[in-house]
Amino acid sequence: AKNCAEAKNCAEAKNCAEAKNCAEAKNCAEAKNCAEAKNCAEAEKAGGCCRKRAVPRSAEERTRLVNRLNRIEGQIRGIRGMVENDLYCNDILVQCSAVNAALNAFERELLASHVRGCVADDLRAGKDEVVDELLETLKKMMK
Repeated sequence: AKNCAEAKNCAEAKNCAEAKNCAEAKNCAEAKNCAEAKNCAEAEKAGGCCRKRAVPRSAEERTRLVNRLNRIEGQIRGIRGMVENDLYCNDILVQCSAVNAALNAFERELLASHVRGCVADDLRAGKDEVVDELLETLKKMMK
């Protein structure tokens, strides 16, 4: 890939997709061969271009989040079935609203965990740039 935006999984990195090349991207600066990476695993060996960092979650939190996602996945399958069976549009729309509400609840739970954990830890460590990252994330969530 000529730049991060062209790399299959590298483009997911914050600031990487907007950079003219990986060397200019804030989160890809450490990646020596990010532009040549064929996948995330290769990019991570080169310095972690694809993911900013792994976040250790408690087994309880992981279970809660995965359970929410499983319910949402089931709701989506239900909506697909409703469409395939030509059910009444209004009923499908009501189910779509339920999925949106479930996704919003998932986002709220994950955001609260992120602020209490990742953001608070980074601020205590003097990494003030986490505030800008959080504000960018909130902008994306509020579209």
